[in-house]
Amino acid sequence: MTSSGCSRRDFLRIAGLTIGGLWARTAGAANNDGRFNVLFIAVDDLNDWIGCLGGHPDARTPNIDKLAARGVLFGNAHCTAPACNPSRASLLTGIRPSTSGVYRNVNPWRASPVLKDAVTLPQHFMAHGYRAVGSGKIFHDAFCDPASWHEYWPAKTKQRPADPLPAGRPLNGIPKTAHFDWGPVPADKTQMGDWKVTDYVIGQLGQKHDQPFFLACGLFRPHLPWYVPPEYFDKYPLDTITLPTINENDLDDVPPLGRKMAGGRDHNHVIQYHQWRKAVQGYLASIRFADDCVGRVIDALDQSDYADNTIIVFWADHGWHLGEKLHWRKFALWEEATHNPLLFVVPGVTKPNQRCTRPVSLIDIYPTLVDLCGLGPAGHLEGQSLRPLLEDPQKTWDRPALTTHGKDNHSIRSERWRYIRYADGTEELYDHENDPLEWKNLAADPKYNDMKNQLARWLPRQNANEIPKPGAKKTSGDATAPVDGHMA
Repeated sequence: MTSSGCSRRDFLRIAGLTIGGLWARTAGAANNDGRFNVLFIAVDDLNDWIGCLGGHPDARTPNIDKLAARGVLFGNAHCTAPACNPSRASLLTGIRPSTSGVYRNVNPWRASPVLKDAVTLPQHFMAHGYRAVGSGKIFHDAFCDPASWHEYWPAKTKQRPADPLPAGRPLNGIPKTAHFDWGPVPADKTQMGDWKVTDYVIGQLGQKHDQPFFLACGLFRPHLPWYVPPEYFDKYPLDTITLPTINENDLDDVPPLGRKMAGGRDHNHVIQYHQWRKAVQGYLASIRFADDCVGRVIDALDQSDYADNTIIVFWADHGWHLGEKLHWRKFALWEEATHNPLLFVVPGVTKPNQRCTRPVSLIDIYPTLVDLCGLGPAGHLEGQSLRPLLEDPQKTWDRPALTTHGKDNHSIRSERWRYIRYADGTEELYDHENDPLEWKNLAADPKYNDMKNQLARWLPRQNANEIPKPGAKKTSGDATAPVDGHMA
C-alpha cells in the first residue's frame, strides 16, 4: 500500500455546513401567477472536490459554498450512470438507464423505444405554462433535444459556444491523448464559452417575465480538456498541490470486469509523463473557473425581481477519478465516479445550512421539482420526490442510490455500504464506515452475505438491451469497456 498524498475522504465533512450569515428567502410573487421559477444549474464532470463537500483539501469554491449554505446540500448524492449522456438522459426523462437501454455516450437516447416520446423535465414545465429557456450543456451535446425548449442559446441544436484553444496541443506532452489534456489558455475569461453561457442566463434574469420560467444554465468545465485562463492555474502553485491517496494494489481484489472498466492506460501515461500534479492543478483550476461562473449567476438572481420566488437546483452529472483506484475519468462504479454534488434552495421550504447524508439519486430531481412547483403528475417517473428530505434532512429514507454502467452492471449505494454486481455475477462490497476509499472488497466474505442480499433487492429487474449508436447493427452490446474519450 502506498500513499501519494492526503486522502480525499479525510476531508469529507460529515457534519453540517458551518458557513453562516445567510438567510432563507420566502416565496414572493414576481410572476403574474405567483408560481415558483426554477434556476437549473448543471456542472459537467464535477466530483466532490468543492469546499462544502470537502473532497479535496486544496479545492476553493466560495460561490458554490455560499449557495450550499442557503439550503440543503446532499452529501451522499449519486448519478444514475457515470457518463454524460446516460446520466443526463435519465435525469431529464426520469427513466433509468436499465429501463431505457441508454448506457453510454454513443447511445442516441431518443432512439430508445422507452424514451422516443418521453416528456422531458423542461417539456413538462412547458406543458404547465412555464417558459423553458437556457444555454450551455444540459443534454449531452451529441443528442440535444430542440423540442425541450422555447429558446436556447446559441441555438437549440448547438448548446454552447466554442472555447478558445491554446497552441501546441497537447500541452501535457502525452502523445495521441485527444482531449485528455490540461494547461492554461492565453485568453481572457470573458472569451470562454461558459462565461458567455452565464452572460445569456444573466440577461434572462434581468428581463421582465410575465409567466414563470424554467431557466437552465449548463457549465462545461471542469470537463476535459482543462484549458482555462492562467489566472486560475496561478491560484494552485504546483508545489502546493495535494495528490489523492492511492493503493498500488487496489485492483487486486476487483473482478475482471471492474478492472476492464478502469483500464489503466490513462494512469500509466500520467505517471510516465510526470503529469499527475499538473493534472490535479488543471482540474482544480477548472473547478475554480466554474465556481466564478456560478457566482455570477447567483449574484444576478439576487439582484433580479425573481430572487424571492425562484427554486435553485445545482447538480453535476457524475463524479470523476484522478488516479483513485488507478483510474482516470468516470466510466466506473466506484465512489469517485458515482458521487456528485446536489443541492436545493427552495423559498419557504428549505432552511439554511442544512446537510443530508441520506443516499439520493439524480433521477430524483424531476419528481422533486414537479412536487415543489405543484405541477400535474408525470406517471412515468422512476425517481422519488426529495421534498421530505428538503423539509427534514434527517428524515428516515430507506432507498439506496442505483448507478448503472452498461447492461447488467450496477452499483447500490446506501448510507454505509456500496455493493457492485457485474454482468457476469461477480461482486464488490465496501463498508464506507471503515473503508471510505473502497480499498477492501468484502464480497467474498460469507459473513456479509446477508448485507449483500439486502442491497441486491434494489437491483433493477429490467435490463434493457443497449440502444445501438447511429449506423450500428442492433445488439445487446458490451458497455463494460471504457467509453472513448472523444465522446465523453
